[in-house]
Amino acid sequence: MKINILYIVVICISLVSFNSCKGGYSFTGADIDANIKTITIEYFQNRASLVQPNLSNVFTEALKDKFVSQTNLELINYTGDLKLQGEITNYNVTAQSFQGNETAALNRLTITVRVKYTNNIEPSKDFDTSFSRYADFQSSQSLSAVEASLIQEISEELVVDIFNKAVANW
Repeated sequence: MKINILYIVVICISLVSFNSCKGGYSFTGADIDANIKTITIEYFQNRASLVQPNLSNVFTEALKDKFVSQTNLELINYTGDLKLQGEITNYNVTAQSFQGNETAALNRLTITVRVKYTNNIEPSKDFDTSFSRYADFQSSQSLSAVEASLIQEISEELVVDIFNKAVANW
């Protein structure tokens, strides 16, 4: 009899604990007003002085993928509750670390994007900001050999920064 009462008490405590655990936690960290249902993400043109032909497409698609996969927002072409637009403003390679013979040991690829975020439901959250990220690579490697993977890596980091500023309130 004591065992049955113990089981009942444990079950009751467990049920109360599980029911009190529901809340607004999100694995993505997104904090989006319930009235916001749609997002428009425009194509980010490459306006950098050095133009890499695939960069605009890779970056824009990564941005769309992040918002579609990490939120319940519907991606639409025009008049979304949220809107992201902008341009790629910088794409360059610079030498970073020099060896004794004054040749570069490391090179750095830097990408900068300017993003205008419009929140038609909560205009106080609008912003117009530049985001910049980089990745280093060995000078013994040619840019063309590592460029595609670096663009993907940097684009993903930029997208996380933009996502966090736009909807994760970080």
